Amino acid sequence: MNTKYYVAVITAFTIWGFFSVVLKSLDDFTAFDILSYRTLGSVVIMLFVSLVLRPKALKANLSIFKSLGKLDKRRIVIVNILSGLFLALNWYIFIYVMNNVSVSATSLAYLICPILTMVLAYLILKEKLLKLQWVAVILSLIGCLLLSLGNFTDLFYSMIIALTYALYLVLQRKNQEMDRFLVLTCQVFFAVVFLLPFLVTYDSPNEKTPFFYGMLALIAVVFTIIPMFLNIYALRGLNSSVVGVFIYLNPLINFVLAIFYFKEEISLLEAICYILIVISIVIFNFAAIKNRINRRRAAHI
Repeated sequence: MNTKYYVAVITAFTIWGFFSVVLKSLDDFTAFDILSYRTLGSVVIMLFVSLVLRPKALKANLSIFKSLGKLDKRRIVIVNILSGLFLALNWYIFIYVMNNVSVSATSLAYLICPILTMVLAYLILKEKLLKLQWVAVILSLIGCLLLSLGNFTDLFYSMIIALTYALYLVLQRKNQEMDRFLVLTCQVFFAVVFLLPFLVTYDSPNEKTPFFYGMLALIAVVFTIIPMFLNIYALRGLNSSVVGVFIYLNPLINFVLAIFYFKEEISLLEAICYILIVISIVIFNFAAIKNRINRRRAAHI
């Protein structure tokens, strides 16, 4: 019954796994250049789709919003404003780290993100964690602390990327009433609003080329609108903790690209830390799968 949600989330994170290939082709441009055109291009396309191609859906959802109580309306507005803020922060830091720090640092971010998402879901949404899963969380933390001995800068940026996206994912579990595409349109619109003061005053040092515009159009559609829609759609049928698990597809693809495509060197300490984090991932998911099997057996009995 939930197959379509699993397909959606797997497709989303697989697409994002190859994002580094496109971003690295734009490393002559600043992170803010890429971010500003990405957000503006995305919101223009999404507003066109919502206003021109889906007017019935827009009208129906406006009616749903008007029918809600004051507290629900306030919650929806606050959740989507915060979502826009976390998206803007996540996108900017991700692009900056990808082009100015390392691809492996972004890989680490999305290795940390799933477990961080689950911890936040436990603290904010009261989603339960098993004892063995807490062991996995501690192992992951140890791996991160050891990694900071080798390169604190990479870990620092990775933690910020992971935290901003984890908070975004957790917020979406409180954001279920409205149409998924309209919700995403609002979030990207709010991201643009947050960036607007910087967009007005920013003086780009780079001359824009046809290649730049072509790549940004590709980023806006293929690496932003499509996977973001699939991701937010998956959260309609899956817990944030379950969706968090599939984030691993992103760093695994990214990590392979960093070593074999971008030829980045990984030290012995970094390799040990990554292995420790991967072990924590296996333990965490083993506990979740085992618990699910036991619950199904108990239900049959």
